[in-house]
Amino acid sequence: MQLVVARIGRAHGIKGEVTVEVRTDEPELRLAPGAVLATDPASTGPLTIETGRVHSGRLLLRFEGVRDRTAAEALRNTLLIAEVDPEELPEGEDEYYDHQLMDLDVVTVDGVEIGRITEISHLPSQDLFVVERADGTEVLIPFVGEIVTENLFPRPVLLLRDISASKFGIEIISIFIVFSFP
Repeated sequence: MQLVVARIGRAHGIKGEVTVEVRTDEPELRLAPGAVLATDPASTGPLTIETGRVHSGRLLLRFEGVRDRTAAEALRNTLLIAEVDPEELPEGEDEYYDHQLMDLDVVTVDGVEIGRITEISHLPSQDLFVVERADGTEVLIPFVGEIVTENLFPRPVLLLRDISASKFGIEIISIFIVFSFP
């Protein structure tokens, strides 16, 4: 399975380094020197990482064969794609890859179907499940520890806690996320 792990940004300096927007929780694994990554567009790759370093909080990479600013700038906005075993699990006990959560059915604790996870939005404070309802509308469900109380993975249910509507002044439903594996 192919996963986008980064997007190449602007060139940095004159020796072929580029900034990258990291899109993986495991950059030390996916973006390590020696890693060979497919690209989108495919015509710019594959690219082999020669060196990597952090500068002012930004990851900088240099690829084999990219020796100057002009060559580095030509890679701008290229997506870096890693080949990942679909059965591979993240290192952390309560961590998941997006592809493991996509297309899961969402139902209330009473068994009422809410919809299916169509997207996971990674925001600075928390991740949100974008759930599409049967009528085509969407609902956002925070994926946070205050709501997710019990991890039953790899079993097909992830239990979410009741949230008091009075606490927030809005109506919030309790839900189960039902994993539908083939």
